Amino acid sequence: MDATLIFYIILFVVAFLYASVGHGGASGYLALMALYGFAPEVMKPTALLLNLFVSLTSYIQFYRGGHFKWKIFLPLALVSIPMAFIGGLLTIDATIYKKILGALLLLPILRFFLLKDNKQAGTVESQVWVSVFIGAGIGFLSGLIGIGGGIILSPILLLLNWTNQKQTAAISALFIFVNSLSGLFGQLTKGIHFSTDMLWMVVIAFGGGLLGAWFGSLKFRQEVLKFTLATVLTLAAFKLLFTSA
Repeated sequence: MDATLIFYIILFVVAFLYASVGHGGASGYLALMALYGFAPEVMKPTALLLNLFVSLTSYIQFYRGGHFKWKIFLPLALVSIPMAFIGGLLTIDATIYKKILGALLLLPILRFFLLKDNKQAGTVESQVWVSVFIGAGIGFLSGLIGIGGGIILSPILLLLNWTNQKQTAAISALFIFVNSLSGLFGQLTKGIHFSTDMLWMVVIAFGGGLLGAWFGSLKFRQEVLKFTLATVLTLAAFKLLFTSA
């Protein structure tokens, strides 16, 4: 089978899996592009562009399901947006970039493998000063690496018991959208070359994300999807962290 076709098939599956749990999928797209030898200056804007379409679709579906909480979202986003812009202005060495990406992939892996449904989830009141600190750190990393930040935010919200699984997905989806938009604007100030390949990737990822968000926002059993996604990310993280290619 043609390598390009395989790439697009995997891209569709990644978008579906991420959207089903309320994520935009940038970390997955970046891992896939890294494995296919894309340069970081191409990877970052492409992943953020894909994030915009998939995360917004996911947010709309979860919002319609009544799972969104503005009180938690606003303090996080108001600080993360300018920090994502600043991060988007910076460029780092390709090797260091891939190592940081590999390390960040460990977060969704731990979440999907270890964090189960918690009866106490969503019972603890959020604190504004903690939200500001979390939002600033995640926002900066989002712009620097080219992710929306949902892979970092989601396990934090669940560990703090501020939200349940569905609320986490809804908040993370919009958080990813605004940070991806801010990070993309930061990169636009340096100049971005948009190609026909990017357009095809957006169309394919959008299709996978639309289908995944629809399934994920319903009473859909996600354990198998989470295990599959975590397994794939584990392989990608291992390659990024422990191989030079």
